[in-house]
Amino acid sequence: MTPYNPQTAPGNAYTILLVDDNAIQAATRQTILKRAGYFVIAALNPVRALEQFQEDGFPTRISLVITDHIMPGMTGSQFVRELRKRGSHLPVVVISGLEEAEDEYSGMDVRFLLKPVPPEELLANIRDVLEPAREGAA
Repeated sequence: MTPYNPQTAPGNAYTILLVDDNAIQAATRQTILKRAGYFVIAALNPVRALEQFQEDGFPTRISLVITDHIMPGMTGSQFVRELRKRGSHLPVVVISGLEEAEDEYSGMDVRFLLKPVPPEELLANIRDVLEPAREGAA
């Protein structure tokens, strides 16, 4: 296996905000994303993540948000709705074990993935969502 080199990693220009109240799932996904070269900020509380957006409280510009659907205090769809109300057009990937939850994201311009999401599928979806954004910025 080739050692990790952040300079040549495919995601080295992107920062991902990972919102998931399940610390084990968040840590697992964070590890997968970091190994792929992404800078990852994990938030275990969607309300706090929204406050950080409001306060511009992240250490770097967020490129993509990955959120769980079922979380205490606020669902993923409520989180995305609030994000959109604040004028954010960030790409969002939603991960849920509930297929019927996809309907709650209608018109919100999100990528919906059904659990379980193997690492390769997660990374392929992230690249698919982020690369058009990069091409549009070039």
